[in-house]
Amino acid sequence: MMSMRCPQIPLALYLIPARPSTCWTCHLKLGSTLGALQSGQLEKKPMSSPRLGRRSCNFTKVSELDSIALEGHAAADTHGHSLIAINEKAEAALRWKLDLHILPVVAIHYLLCARLAGLEADLNMTGTYDYNVFLSSIYMAFVSFSLLSNYLCKIVGPATFIPVLSLLFGLFSLAMAFVQTFRAGVAMRFLLGMAEVGCFPGIAYYLSRWYRKDELGFRLAMYVVCTPLAGAFGGLLASGLLRVPSFGPIHTWRMIFFAEGLLTIVIAAGSFFFLADRPETANWLTAEEKALCAARTKSENVGALVVVDELKSKVFFEGMFNLTSILGGLLFMCDNLIVQGLGFYLPSIVQEIFPGMSTVSHQIRTVPPYLVVVSTAILLPYLSWKTKKRALWMSLTAPVMIVGYALFVVSDDATVRYGACFLIASGCFALVSSCNTWSAINTTSDTARAGAISMTVLGGNLGGLLSTWTYLPQYVPHQLPGNIINLGASCLLLILTLVLWGWQHRQNTLRNRGHMDHILDGKSPEEIAMLGTRHPAFRYRQ
Repeated sequence: MMSMRCPQIPLALYLIPARPSTCWTCHLKLGSTLGALQSGQLEKKPMSSPRLGRRSCNFTKVSELDSIALEGHAAADTHGHSLIAINEKAEAALRWKLDLHILPVVAIHYLLCARLAGLEADLNMTGTYDYNVFLSSIYMAFVSFSLLSNYLCKIVGPATFIPVLSLLFGLFSLAMAFVQTFRAGVAMRFLLGMAEVGCFPGIAYYLSRWYRKDELGFRLAMYVVCTPLAGAFGGLLASGLLRVPSFGPIHTWRMIFFAEGLLTIVIAAGSFFFLADRPETANWLTAEEKALCAARTKSENVGALVVVDELKSKVFFEGMFNLTSILGGLLFMCDNLIVQGLGFYLPSIVQEIFPGMSTVSHQIRTVPPYLVVVSTAILLPYLSWKTKKRALWMSLTAPVMIVGYALFVVSDDATVRYGACFLIASGCFALVSSCNTWSAINTTSDTARAGAISMTVLGGNLGGLLSTWTYLPQYVPHQLPGNIINLGASCLLLILTLVLWGWQHRQNTLRNRGHMDHILDGKSPEEIAMLGTRHPAFRYRQ
């Protein structure tokens, strides 16, 4: 889109009046806009019509920044054409400001979770599957409350919901340092899961209020990358804390929970003062920036009249129970099964390579794979952002994991297996943000997005629960059954990616041919806003 710079507006946001929409090729009613064009107040601009596949036009008018951002005004016409053209430098400056204010705060909410030295002995874990039961207790909470968490987040608001959960997690972590029995440990792990379950989907949902759809994956990756970083620095931190002299009942693994709990409480308390619920409540944005932030996100949601809509259960569940969200959940289930399984198996491989070393030395040697994958966990979402493609990069990444697990299955050499960890980790961590982004961006409202993320994260939590039972004590050291299961999950992930990619491409083709245009007949703007992905101008982002 071409535009002239407006000297009156520093951010140079160029707007088209939301009503009436005007498009010559689509033969819409021009109304008073034609007179404005003839008088020279509006500038005719060529614009490609996604529905008709040929050149059409819109009219651009420089107006007040908040006109499109206002509640009740659309930022895209009925054919999916954006009604705004934004100066790229202004948008880049806003995006950088959002990154600096939002990403550091949400990133530090990630807390390390690792197998802790001495835990089995101190809690009298003598049964064959006691540790698996202990691990799965937190995932039982995840699965039980996954769907509810984002519903509550929508009601309360992410700026309050996320810090409250973090505060509870810190308190429960602190309490975990004092448990004395296996049953008490399982109960506390379940409570930790209740507190933690809403953090990841809540943050993904929160970021979607601030960023364009193609920007979301990379920003979510900046939070997700804390997972391998925590695996790396968590191992270093654990090795340091295990050397700290005990005081009272606080020693070894208890020291880790105690320190983690205190740190989390401090972070959560500070977050109440830094997080803003939505652009219009951010005191660190100017009025002009608030309008720009709202207008640019609303322009990508065809039919949307508001940035943050009121909670409607029907819309929430429509966001959950659609093919993209369901397959997205299955994709994340496969990926998280692999991510968590690798976390359980990597320490065993290190012990096999270095059998005579201490627990502290083993912790340190689990660090390199996590450090290596940080780059890939950022690179893949970055490429997805710049190319506006997700399925392509996911389908290229899955085979890397397949090769890694194939090496696990066919080789008994511990060094080869250690090298395979780098292949697997470089792929699976990169897909965490991609799976959730793919579901989130294929919605048209804030409420539907919350539902879509809930379904996807539920799938991931099911994968995490399954992972606690894939590596069992009787199969040490080679863990053939668990590695075969994860090899199958890697293959299924590739197949599901290709299936969803193909289905979305087919749907877009049908919409381009006008097969769904009749849906708009006789509908009011409010009814059109409720169509969601059924809107004929909606296009799936692959």
